[in-house]
Amino acid sequence: MSTPAADQKPPEAVTLLLVRHGMTEETGPRLAGRAEGVHLNDTGRTQAAHLAGRLTGVVPAALISSPLERCWQTMEAVAEQLETKITVDERFIECDYGTWTGRDLTELATEPLWNVVQNHPSAVRFPEGEALAASSARALEAVRDWNTRLLQEGPSTPPVYVVCSHGDIIRAIVADALGMHLDMFQRLRVDPGSITSITYTRSRPFLNTLNDTGEHLATTLPTPAETQGEAVVGGGAGSSERTNGQT
Repeated sequence: MSTPAADQKPPEAVTLLLVRHGMTEETGPRLAGRAEGVHLNDTGRTQAAHLAGRLTGVVPAALISSPLERCWQTMEAVAEQLETKITVDERFIECDYGTWTGRDLTELATEPLWNVVQNHPSAVRFPEGEALAASSARALEAVRDWNTRLLQEGPSTPPVYVVCSHGDIIRAIVADALGMHLDMFQRLRVDPGSITSITYTRSRPFLNTLNDTGEHLATTLPTPAETQGEAVVGGGAGSSERTNGQT
């Protein structure tokens, strides 16, 4: 691992861009989970291409993907656009839904465990699968490892890195950044092909954008004040001020 030069200050913040993979034929009607062979459909490929265009101009310190095909395929378009290689981190894989994997959501909604998933997810362990709390913990461990690595490596310009993962994983990371209990993460919406941006300073995280499926990425990056750990007084101004001095 490299370290900043003696005359170069380490960065004071790092920004994580969380990307949910594009649409698949399983997205919506069934719980794909860790099933193999789930690929982007035509809509998902369009979303991936659109995502790559939106990220034009970003110089990522790393492009990271869940090992599942739908995430890798989403990131391929981004990697080609930004001319950056993809790194797989197993800790960003989807929750292991056990025997629920591949089943229709309408069918799962009749299971007694469904109401627990909706209202008390921190207590859920899927049959023959993983606990939602455990999937949250491993993903957060990965985020903190990457944050530490990038803050130590420099350069002094706050680095940006991109992670492509899954809806429940992204919501768990956002809930942690907001100081929300995991039981509240179902209130967060993360659509296929969306970008969620979090800046981690040395004092606190800032949620810049949640579930952004728009045309321009500028508002997902932090203001200079936010990279120093300072909250915007009064909730901040409009996008014209937020993008001042940003690329």
